[in-house]
Amino acid sequence: MFSFFKKKPPAPVVPTPEAAAAPASAPPVPSAEATEAKRSWLRNPFANKASAAPAVEPAPEASTLPVAASPLTSAPEPTAKPERQGWMDKLKAGLRKTGSSIATVFTGTKIDEALYEELEEALLLADTGVKATQWLLDDLKRRVKDSKTTDPAAVKALLADALTELLTPLEKPLVIGQHTPTVIMVAGVNGAGKTTSIGKLTKHLALEGASVLLAAADTFRAAAREQLGVWADRNLVEIVSQEGGDPAAVSFDAVTAGKARGKDVVLVDTAGRLPTQLHLMEELKKIKRVVTKADGTAPHEVLLVIDGNTGQNALAQVRAFDDALQLTGLIVTKLDGTAKGGVLAAIAQERPVPVYFIGVGEKLEDLETFNAREFAQALLS
Repeated sequence: MFSFFKKKPPAPVVPTPEAAAAPASAPPVPSAEATEAKRSWLRNPFANKASAAPAVEPAPEASTLPVAASPLTSAPEPTAKPERQGWMDKLKAGLRKTGSSIATVFTGTKIDEALYEELEEALLLADTGVKATQWLLDDLKRRVKDSKTTDPAAVKALLADALTELLTPLEKPLVIGQHTPTVIMVAGVNGAGKTTSIGKLTKHLALEGASVLLAAADTFRAAAREQLGVWADRNLVEIVSQEGGDPAAVSFDAVTAGKARGKDVVLVDTAGRLPTQLHLMEELKKIKRVVTKADGTAPHEVLLVIDGNTGQNALAQVRAFDDALQLTGLIVTKLDGTAKGGVLAAIAQERPVPVYFIGVGEKLEDLETFNAREFAQALLS
């Protein structure tokens, strides 16, 4: 739980003789349900971004939670997130390249085997993968039979339901606050948008009121340290870096500094690499081991950033990095520049690592939490 969400105890009140003589009236007491709902939200502020924090019955003299300063800097107050409908509009536009070929299948006049064959081809071209495509077709045929649907346009809605069911296991919130600091290791191949995604994730965390420390452990790529430094300046957060330093040593120093400074989150930017570069993959394992030496419970999250443009290759990356690091979550970027957005279905079917965030643009607000229903509807809109 974030320290700046804790409520300060009220100062003791000494009753005057007049007050003592007056009849006492009991202040309103929050219900058990409201109190538990508030605690649940504070434990996991990412769990339901579409709704605000649960309402809590007001205390006698205060209706808002005080904000305490962090050890070094004042914690920023959480600001309102962009409207979810605005995000849906961006998501629909971003997935248009993938969804247009699938949507055209349902413009016919009847439901027959030809329709299913066209749909199969469209799903495979969207890099949904053979296993996920077969699962979707079988499930769709069952839904059509159960609903006795005769309109091809209605079949598209049933496909959205089937896709939502397939993708739902990937829908999991990123939990911050169970550990202080929460250490997040971020990996990914060069060009996937790893460092940019770290900058966007830092912005998300800051909007939730978390204090963040960045670790520039990507000493393999030229100018990576400088690029992360730019994101640190934009988000007004601290950064630990060493010119030409050992990535594992930088990571160790950052986790140690995060603990000493009372940071909520330490984000470790690791070197981009291909899973075929075995010596570099071993270095990633070393970073993870060293982070554990700095904090016996860390890393608490191991994220992989994948480029949606790479289609089935993204699934191969998930397999390789998961085998090496035991991934806890994914960030999928650049879905607006590809016709291969169906790869999320392939991941759900073959290696269901949770998708924490998806991106459809370069702006800070173009990275949002993944929602299976929203994704399916946007893809088939």
